Amino acid sequence: MKAAWYTKTGKAADVLQVGELDNPIPVAGEVLVKIKASGINPSDVKTRAGARGELQFPKIIPHSDGSGEIIDVGEGVNKNRIGERVWIWNGAFGRAYGTCAELIALPELQAVKINNEVSYDSAACMGIPASTAYYGILANGSVKNKTLLISGGAGAVGFYGIQIAKLAGANVITTISNDEKAKIANNAGADKVINYKNQNVFEEVMEYTNSNGVDRIFEVEFGGNLPLNEKIIKPNGVIATYGSMAKMEPKLPFYNLMFKGIKIDTFLIYSIENKFREEILTGLSELLNQNSLKHMISKTYSIDKIIDAHEAMESGSIIGNIVIEV
Repeated sequence: MKAAWYTKTGKAADVLQVGELDNPIPVAGEVLVKIKASGINPSDVKTRAGARGELQFPKIIPHSDGSGEIIDVGEGVNKNRIGERVWIWNGAFGRAYGTCAELIALPELQAVKINNEVSYDSAACMGIPASTAYYGILANGSVKNKTLLISGGAGAVGFYGIQIAKLAGANVITTISNDEKAKIANNAGADKVINYKNQNVFEEVMEYTNSNGVDRIFEVEFGGNLPLNEKIIKPNGVIATYGSMAKMEPKLPFYNLMFKGIKIDTFLIYSIENKFREEILTGLSELLNQNSLKHMISKTYSIDKIIDAHEAMESGSIIGNIVIEV
């Protein structure tokens, strides 16, 4: 099979290779998927660059997200699954061979059925961006008639987060940094869009909520935005967060948060509890198959252009999802 891989960490141009590898064979409990699209995420390029430490395996095919068609199954898997169109999650988490190849063999639970109307490119965005959004919005209970603040509403995760929150009946405030991103957040359905570069977020939120604040916060930058969030979160609210790059070891205003009864839910979408994973797989697949979600595929590449794709992701200039079409 044709695949992209690396055997050491470093710059994309220095370590990524494209060539032929042996076809994988599905073992008991696995399916063999012919990959149609491979989704790239920031975590994929960070792992390749060495930000996640030493390599876990001698050779790594990158990317955890993907989509394709099941063409074979291992022992114990219903042969009726052959021919299914699927989206893939955790393809490269704790595994040597991810989705940036013509074929992947992985546990059947990690290949989730989609219908014929779903595009492979959009399905390749479900594993990390959409799943992160689904968990962050819904894991702490219903958001119907609640007011949410979603930071970074034009990012790949935030874009899905706004839509999922609106579909669940929430009122959504989001923050962005320029006019282009404001259009994206509005397109996702946000009720209130705040440009944190030239607007006072605290004042805007409090004016919009009649000084009540927000019930929930879905946060991409926990440490950097904590001084704001501790002020605008309502008593007994929840801050669900999946990142804190600006302040990786933030100072926690413990008593301010404790007296308000604030719950902080930090999570890594790769390793959430099984009960939440089942809810995500069911919920996202329903939204995907019903064409309820908009997708933001900003750039596609061929597998031969894997270096360009990784460099584009690292540049930070791409708003939305990047997909390798295999």
